[in-house]
Amino acid sequence: MDFSGQVAIVTGSSNGIGAEAALGIARHGGKVVVNYASNKQAGDDIVAQCKQLGGDAIAVGADVSEDANCKMLVEAAIDQWGQLDIVVNNAGTTKFMNHDDLDGLDKTDFEQIYALNLIAPYQMIKQARPHMKKSSAPSVVNISSVAGVRGIGSSIAYAASKGALNTATMSLARALGKDKIRVNAVCPGFVGTDWFLNAFGEEIFNQISEGQKAVTPMNQVAGAKDITGPILFFASRFSQHVTGQLLVVDGGMLLGMPAS
Repeated sequence: MDFSGQVAIVTGSSNGIGAEAALGIARHGGKVVVNYASNKQAGDDIVAQCKQLGGDAIAVGADVSEDANCKMLVEAAIDQWGQLDIVVNNAGTTKFMNHDDLDGLDKTDFEQIYALNLIAPYQMIKQARPHMKKSSAPSVVNISSVAGVRGIGSSIAYAASKGALNTATMSLARALGKDKIRVNAVCPGFVGTDWFLNAFGEEIFNQISEGQKAVTPMNQVAGAKDITGPILFFASRFSQHVTGQLLVVDGGMLLGMPAS
């Protein structure tokens, strides 16, 4: 795998899956815009690690739920390196709420979750398209979820936003095919990142992890690094004839769930 001579933007890449994707691209010679929402130190740390791996990187703080910030990220890549080849739409959010608690979600919750999980990827692609059209191997990778495949996950709003992202992935792949811009999505299952640990605390996090193992044929819980390979596959020339695809990466979790 080789990303030398290519420039990528990875949203939400100061930790977790996004950070591992940024490091993976840098490890294979790529240049990366590392995006953070508020933790500048975390973004700078990933930049330093990218450079240690032999790639190049800059950190840019931006809330990509705002269209102007998506434009700013793209401009940062162009100003720094003069091109843009890859966009990994990883930034996301949720509100943890039992699906049967319909009073637990309101209009504002849906709007905030959709703004980052669905509208932000669309805006990033919109802003990136004029530059990616000039690339010899342009690729967009949307980080979705099995929640959007089976209507499961942290809340109905989250599942709905990821289901919409899956549909948008296919629609955008069709729309941008004439520009040779490929658009695919990776749909992870439960991933044991700080996102869940910080939300629930160590005890409940461990309980969730054990529960996920119990319904996974491979009897394991993924870490962020386990999602990196599929992301890099879609981002790279190895998948140059693949677009509009949704790749579930869950250790067989969906296979272990009841069919009805």
